[in-house]
Amino acid sequence: MKLAIIAEYDPSFEPHVQTDAAIAHSSSALGLDVQSEWISTADANVATLSEFHGIWFAPGSPYRNLSRTLEAIRFAREHDVPTLGTCGGYQHMVVEFARNVVGIGDAQHEEYDPMASRLIVSRLDCSLVGQEMGILLTPRSRTAAAYKAGLIRERYYCKFGVNPNYVDQISLAGFNVVGMDAEGECRVMELSQHRFFVGTLFVPQARSRPDHSHPLINAFLLAAAR
Repeated sequence: MKLAIIAEYDPSFEPHVQTDAAIAHSSSALGLDVQSEWISTADANVATLSEFHGIWFAPGSPYRNLSRTLEAIRFAREHDVPTLGTCGGYQHMVVEFARNVVGIGDAQHEEYDPMASRLIVSRLDCSLVGQEMGILLTPRSRTAAAYKAGLIRERYYCKFGVNPNYVDQISLAGFNVVGMDAEGECRVMELSQHRFFVGTLFVPQARSRPDHSHPLINAFLLAAAR
């Protein structure tokens, strides 16, 4: 199975190292032969991505090429390619959906243009880098099914999140909020009609261990394997 990881790989960036480790943990636990490949957003294109069984949009924004990132996400969403977005990857999934499904053509991420009029992803009032927090999952959602739990605890590595002013509009259009923290802030979203299209503000790879592979990453790889 071929897995594409979209981001600007940096071996000194903890979430990138954790991503590789988490894939190894889940591959071993599931008995899957997974060949993962990091692809810079500057090199991401439909022709290349069509060769992969799953796509993971990893942390590490701002990316080198925003437009290619959004094109890659749109390709995965429209062609039912199993997709996982964590931290910055998830934030870009929301921007793509807002632009191409909700119809907010000028939807923007504050990290790229702080003065944009439609900041779908904005700076958090308080950075979540390094924090671990509880998340309440929607029953019968794909994410809750993966965890087999309604309340989870995960680690964050982000300074940006979905602008609360747009959450309802985006969710009503089909990118459903299925995970919220204790303050009611959106932390997990998914497309229910997609084979696997899940975005998390937290970094699940941070809690994966050799003897306890992460359930959400397991579910993602199984979807790609199918």
